[in-house]
Amino acid sequence: MKLEIPAALQARVDAIAARSSLSPSQVVADALENGHSLEWQERFLDKVGEGLAAAQRGEFASAVDVARVVNKYRPT
Repeated sequence: MKLEIPAALQARVDAIAARSSLSPSQVVADALENGHSLEWQERFLDKVGEGLAAAQRGEFASAVDVARVVNKYRPT
């Protein structure tokens, strides 16, 4: 199947593909199959990048924070 889209839209698909290690076809398939719009995918990648940058700066949850989350969902 061949799909022609405007250049600006193709540029967004290509940018998402480059940032996510997916092919442009996979980016479009994800949007169609899972309802992940290009805007959603861009925001997701931004948030992942922010998380990785925080981790590289050594900003992690403390052991107490992790235990609080784990215990919140543990059956009593």
